[in-house]
Amino acid sequence: MTWTTVLAVAAGGATGAVLRYALMMLAGGTLLFPWATLGINIAGSFCIGALWGWFADTSWFQAWGQPLLVTGMLGGFTTFSAFSIETINLFNDKGLLFAGVYAGLSVAGCIGAAALALRLFSS
Repeated sequence: MTWTTVLAVAAGGATGAVLRYALMMLAGGTLLFPWATLGINIAGSFCIGALWGWFADTSWFQAWGQPLLVTGMLGGFTTFSAFSIETINLFNDKGLLFAGVYAGLSVAGCIGAAALALRLFSS
C-alpha cells in the first residue's frame, strides 16, 4: 500500500459520500420505505459491476482505478451501514414483513445489479 493509493481511496470515498448525501437530500424523507438507500445501493452495485467488467484487466484500473473508483468512491457512495440500521428500524417500527422485504430487495437488487453490469460490460 502506497500513499498514492491511500489518497486515491480517501478522495474517492469523500466524493462518493458527498454524492450519496446529495441524493439523499434530493430524495427527501423515507416515507414508508428507505427508497433512496435502496436505489443508491443498487446503482452503486451496478456501477461496480460495470467498472469491473470494462476495466478489470487494465493496468490503470489495477494500479489506481480500483482503489479510487471501487473502494473509495463507490464504497463511500453505497450505504450498507445505513441499510443495516434502516432494516433494524423498519423491524422495530413496522415489523418483520417490512424489514424482510427491504433486506431481501436490497440484497437481491444489489447482487443482481452487479451481475447484470458485469455481464453487460465484460469483454
